[in-house]
Amino acid sequence: MRKVLMSACLLGKKVRYDGGSLSVHDQLIERWVSEGRVVSVCPEVEAGMSIPRNPAEIFQGNGYMVLDGETDVVEKGGNVVTDEFIAGASIALELCKKFSIDIAVLAESSPSCGSSFIYDGSFSGNRSPGIGVTVALLRRHGIQVFSQHEIADANRALHATSA
Repeated sequence: MRKVLMSACLLGKKVRYDGGSLSVHDQLIERWVSEGRVVSVCPEVEAGMSIPRNPAEIFQGNGYMVLDGETDVVEKGGNVVTDEFIAGASIALELCKKFSIDIAVLAESSPSCGSSFIYDGSFSGNRSPGIGVTVALLRRHGIQVFSQHEIADANRALHATSA
């Protein structure tokens, strides 16, 4: 049975920077959970970051640029947390390898998990097109990443290539 990597916060786990969750109530997700398909991850927590923690944003760039050493992930207040974000992305990738996962549903706008847009690094609430560090690493390894707004698309992808 094919598994799906999912952001822990979308599953109701209180792992976000503010100690909250982004619970998504969707019948497809409920079915995946009941079938044992879901592997949960929070890259920041897996990398040892605290709950709660300071908000972080990618400074004038995207996840690919972070992986390539061209920009950093910075917390509000200036602390650079690039290494932690790369470590968390690597842990997510290792989970995908361990469970032969090639589909992920991750939380939109996160500096780790955003798959269509992220915040622009100014801590002003401005979103810009881009992807987070974990998404960049997963996509570089051929894993399809969807946001919580694309559950039906993820489900189609999950079943399109299943035997």
